[in-house]
Order: sequence, then structure tokens, then C-alpha cells
Amino acid sequence: MLERLFHLKELGTTVRVEIIAGTTTFLAMAYILAVNPNILGTVMDANGVFVATALASALGTILMAFLANYPIALSAGLGLNAYFAYTVCLGELGGMENAFTVALTAVLAEGLIFILMSAFKIRETLVNSIPINLKLGITGGIGLFVAFIGMQGSGLIVRSEATLVDLGSFRSAPMVLCLVGLMIIVILAHYRVKGAVLIGILATWVMGMIAEKAGWYVVNPDAGAYSVFPSALMSLDFSGLANTAFKFNFAWAGQHLVHFIAIVVSFLYVDMFDTVGTVVGVASKAGLLDKDGNLPRAGRVLMSDAIATTAGACLGTSTITSFVESSAGVAEGGKTGLTSLTTGCWFILALFFSPVFLAIPSFATAPALIYVGMLMVAATTKMTFEGDLADAAGGYMALVMMPLAYSIATGIMFAMLTWVIIKVFTGKIKEITPVMWGIFILFVLRIITLVTNFS
Repeated sequence: MLERLFHLKELGTTVRVEIIAGTTTFLAMAYILAVNPNILGTVMDANGVFVATALASALGTILMAFLANYPIALSAGLGLNAYFAYTVCLGELGGMENAFTVALTAVLAEGLIFILMSAFKIRETLVNSIPINLKLGITGGIGLFVAFIGMQGSGLIVRSEATLVDLGSFRSAPMVLCLVGLMIIVILAHYRVKGAVLIGILATWVMGMIAEKAGWYVVNPDAGAYSVFPSALMSLDFSGLANTAFKFNFAWAGQHLVHFIAIVVSFLYVDMFDTVGTVVGVASKAGLLDKDGNLPRAGRVLMSDAIATTAGACLGTSTITSFVESSAGVAEGGKTGLTSLTTGCWFILALFFSPVFLAIPSFATAPALIYVGMLMVAATTKMTFEGDLADAAGGYMALVMMPLAYSIATGIMFAMLTWVIIKVFTGKIKEITPVMWGIFILFVLRIITLVTNFS
């Protein structure tokens, strides 16, 4: 049955490999079950957000498994949840009671728009119209971005007033344990040990427990250092969902239509290009792009994403999107929807074992992110830096801007703008497709809105 559904032999994988890959992906992104309630909990019920996040993530990821047969997992997008809570609810609507209801209504509208765009293959055309060099640059940029997230999460890289970023302290348990975990993963990978990334995450977590008991790792919630020991084995509480599910405010949207449209468009911009970048990057790493660099069944991938976002809004969470941490499972050999199905099942189980999963610290998943980032950066070896400078410069801008601007969408914006402008000024305007012109115009409008908002 699994063979018929997911074509395992055809794609050169096995049930065991796919299950390990799906579990690895889940462990690499399980932090979202703690982070999302923490961020959205500033404006709405945290318990409800936790349940909504787990259910919407499970739904979207399982849809990805059966609709598209890709090893891509979905959950609440980082950055989008911060925009939801801090910019919209506490910023633009700061004086409004239950401002989150407006934000959820905007996310619902975004999801419905994306369903229509996916049904008419608008998003699929967008994905497959990106030049191959830009796709490779996007893959490498996501790799650097993922690695940077891991380095920050472990304290390997810290904030600096003088240089913006700096090396962390070797006295810090999370930083040292992250480096040890990274060495474990790399060494196991050298010896082709299956499940190397998963073993590295679990080993780092166990070392964290030992460090906490020994007093090296000091628990300090005010500083974001929580106990790595689970508070309990099982806990199930759906009561908070009553405070988040179907909490829409269509009346406010109708009365403030222009303002509401502006909020929706902001969600659309970020989610559209974050999703495109993530899907292209993960698919490229998994070897799922065809000979022309296009993604087969891209429409089904994007439809899964759109339905999950709509369902997430109904349940009470911010935009659900494809996760770059899916690349952790791909690195373990995941190639089919069985990887996604496994990840989706873990999200359901997380509802029952939330204390266990929430106890996995960011410094335990950081080694996996750093290692996967290295694998994804390898895509840049296939980039062409000779000949067409538009391709070279566009791919390069994607590569450097994603980690430095801390945004996949921003990296894609600079890549697209650079590519089109250089094509125009080097006399190759005929090579710019209508889709690329459309993307260019969208990003120009985005820049105009940014200038207007901050002027």
C-alpha cells in the first residue's frame, strides 16, 4: 500500500529511511510548537495557539504527503507570526480590543486567495519561471539562513553592539553542546550511519540534561533558558481552542477595507516568496527538480500550503507555510510523501506529549540546522558565474541577502530585481518573461510600500 501511494522503490528509498527522515524533520522544527504560542500568546490565548499550530501543521503536512508526494513539512511561519503579533496587533491595531481577530481574518483572506492562485496554477507558474541560477542561489541562501538560525539558537553567534554579530562564549553550555552535537552528526555522516542527524539531536539533548544536573547549564526563564527536562510525559488540553477558533472580525474588515487590504497584501508578499524559496530549496536538495530546473506537481505543493493556511486561520494561528527545516529530513534520505506523513503524525502525537516535545532545547536542534545548511550551500557549486552576469548577480544576491537580511523573501526580492535590471541594461530585455516582469513589478510596489510606511 505504501509503495503504491508513495512510489518508494521508484525514488530509491525505503519505509525505514522515510520514517527516520520524517522524525528528523519534526524534531528539527518542533521548536515552533513552543515559539508560536510564545509570540502569538502576547495577543491571544497561548494554549489555543499551541493546539491550533499542532493541528494545522499536521493537516498541511499530511496534505503535502498525499497530494504532492513530497518530503516537505508545514507549520506556522517564523517572521509571519511576528508580523501578526507585533506589527499588526500591537502596532497598527494597538488600541483595539481583540485585535488578533482582525489579523486572523487577514490570514483567512490570504489563504483563500492562495487557494485560487494555486487552482489556476499562478503560483506554480511563478515557481517554474525562476531562472535556474537564481534557484541555486536561493537554495544556497536558504542553507546559510538555516545555519544562521541554528547558530543563534545555540548561542554560537550572539548580538554585538560594535559589529552586529559576534562569537558566543565557550563557557556557555548551549554553545559547546551545539558544537559537540555538530561533530557527532558530521562524523556519523562520514561513516554513513543512517539517522545521523536524528542521533545528533537526541545526543545533544541528553548532554543538555547532564549539563543541567551538573549545574553547567543554568535554568533562567527570564533569559530564555528553560529546563531541558520534560515537566510531565503526557498532557492534553484543548480548552484554549475555544478562545482562538473561528474568531474572525469581518465587520472591521468591511469598515476599514483599505487598511485591511494593506494587511492582507503584506501577508501575501512574505508568504508567497518565503514558500517559493523554501519549496525550491528543499526540492533542489532532494533532487526533485526536473532537467529544466522545474518542480513537478508544484501546483499540488502550493495547494497544500494554501489549504493549511486557511485551516490555520480557522483554528487560530498565523500563516502556515512550508518549512526550511524539511531539509533536515531530506538530508536523512527523505524523498517522498511518507516523510511528510510521518512528520504530520508526530504533530498529532505532540498534542498528547507536548511536555516532552517542548522540552527539546534549541541548542539540540541547532547542530542539525547547521549541518543541513552546509549541505544546501553545496548547491552553489552548480551556479554559473561566467557568461550572463544577470544570472550570476541575481543568484549571488539571493545567496547573501537571505542570511544577512534574515529573510528568505528579502533575498528573493533582491535576486529578482537585480536579474531584471541587469537584463534591461545589458540589452537582453527580450529574455525577460512576462512572469518575471510581473514579479519585478510586485517587488517594486513592495519597496514603495516599505518607503511609504517608514517615511
